[in-house]
Amino acid sequence: MGILNVTPDSFSDGGRYLDVEAALARARTLKAQGADLIDLGGESTRPGAAPVSASEEKRRVLPVLEAVLELGLPISIDTRKPEVAAEALSLGAHLLNDVGGLRDGRMVRLAAEHQTPVVILHSPVNDPQTMMQHARYTDVVREVAGFLRHQAENALAAGVPAVVLDPGFGFGKRLEHNLELLRRLDELVALGHPLLAGLSRKRTIGELTGVEAPERRVCGSVAAHLAAARRGARILRVHDVAAHAEALAVWNAVEG
Repeated sequence: MGILNVTPDSFSDGGRYLDVEAALARARTLKAQGADLIDLGGESTRPGAAPVSASEEKRRVLPVLEAVLELGLPISIDTRKPEVAAEALSLGAHLLNDVGGLRDGRMVRLAAEHQTPVVILHSPVNDPQTMMQHARYTDVVREVAGFLRHQAENALAAGVPAVVLDPGFGFGKRLEHNLELLRRLDELVALGHPLLAGLSRKRTIGELTGVEAPERRVCGSVAAHLAAARRGARILRVHDVAAHAEALAVWNAVEG
């Protein structure tokens, strides 16, 4: 899953793909490098990020969505706003990536109405500005699994055709929480739904490697995602598609 952020303030690539032509060029590059699908988002959800209005988010993403759909790749709309999701799904988005974790029932109804699969992400609260203040767990894997199981069961019962689970690395989680989730990822895979891992260029990678600049955290990101794949992750959400595609080609050849 190649990342396409059309935001001015994303932690790694904010401001680079704000106009439609720049975003479309980036999407073409992601496809050429081996992306199987593209995740399009118009609101930064990094820790501490300020929210944007639904109208502004739609202004950012909808023209880009229309353009990148012509590439023939499945497109995921990365949003926690029902107003944005409704228009994106009507335009033809193939997957709803809800960083709000389906806490808003309107998101569930939209996905059911459009028969669109949903990515359910865990965060302790649906607020990037304050989520790190809630990074307190007795057993992070058990608590994340409980949330994801509950949300998935509710979504499927409401008519959502399929769900993908995302443990939410970095979303209200500190280094020790992220590492524990990665070590015990098989416990989340055992819930029975495809698992998405998204550690690309995140602070955890910088803390482990000492690399401060997010765009230079490629090697650490690949290592983390190979560890996730080994434990059963089926989707890797990444900035650096080519590096991951090459690493996975070798890993798959070795592992069979």
